[in-house]
Amino acid sequence: MKTWIFAAGIGAVIAGAAVAAPAPKGNAAHGQQLFARCAACHKVGPNPARAMGPSLNGVVGRAAGSQGGYGYSPAMKASGIKWDETSIDKLLQGPSKLVPGTKMIFPGMAAAQDRADIIAYLKQFGADGRKK
Repeated sequence: MKTWIFAAGIGAVIAGAAVAAPAPKGNAAHGQQLFARCAACHKVGPNPARAMGPSLNGVVGRAAGSQGGYGYSPAMKASGIKWDETSIDKLLQGPSKLVPGTKMIFPGMAAAQDRADIIAYLKQFGADGRKK
């Protein structure tokens, strides 16, 4: 009986490891190219031009719905999200899946590598828009 329980436990650990694949390493240069899809609504860099969405300078580490000068949806303000690689990845999979009621209209990005690349690109920018 103990052997069977041990074997079942090992099998569960192995199965869990197969499901939880590590996130791909991001390529910031490719992320910059992909960011063109985002640039219609979001800007990065020094003195970003006003756009439909908030500036994404310094987004990594920032609380969702907290950047001054932008009118966030009540859903985004109340989400309690702190933007990190995991939460941004989830947002890029489909904003309304992560934050139902968000104003962000984006169908989502299926490719994990593309999402990792955009995140790597965004991580370069501090709150002042300068590259770190």
